[in-house]
Amino acid sequence: MCTGACSKFIAIPLYVLALVSSICNIMLFFPDFDTQYASEDNEENPRLTDEVKYMGGLIGGGIMVIIPAIHIHLTSAKNCCANRCGMFLSIGFAGLGVLGAIFSLSVASVGLSNGPVCQWSNTESPTPSWGRPFLNSTDSYLNNKGMWDWCMVPENVVVFNVTLFSTLLVAAVLELILCAIQMVNGLFGCICGTCTDKV
Repeated sequence: MCTGACSKFIAIPLYVLALVSSICNIMLFFPDFDTQYASEDNEENPRLTDEVKYMGGLIGGGIMVIIPAIHIHLTSAKNCCANRCGMFLSIGFAGLGVLGAIFSLSVASVGLSNGPVCQWSNTESPTPSWGRPFLNSTDSYLNNKGMWDWCMVPENVVVFNVTLFSTLLVAAVLELILCAIQMVNGLFGCICGTCTDKV
């Protein structure tokens, strides 16, 4: 496969993954698909998970990946960036994508590990209060679905957070792999050319 064609093969999935990451991050601002929690959120009374506000999916997995994806896609087009210089630049852009994917991956991992902010109670703390019940728990809530019932408001917030942060995690891993492949592909394209003149 030509390095130019490989670039196109890499760029198209990156567009999709960047879009998925951005949408997941935006959705995380609205637990239970309600704007109430985002509008009520403040430092004294948190209603949103901290990792949502870091915007790893929107900035890291979204913007920092879509910009390289555009350039990588252009390296596959004739008479544009499909030359040795364009492929050389794609190494740097792909490196930016790797950094964005690592940022998104890190934030999603921490968000998944720490769990959501919710109004919760359990047998040890029977009075409902807002906080992160799984943050300092000795047992992992990911392995114990019975703990998910601790969160009462927003409704189904644990499923909501686990689903979206898991999706961000998978998207970030795929972005990381694709951008790393493009760095190698860009190096070969810089040395050998894109072979678009042979097509």
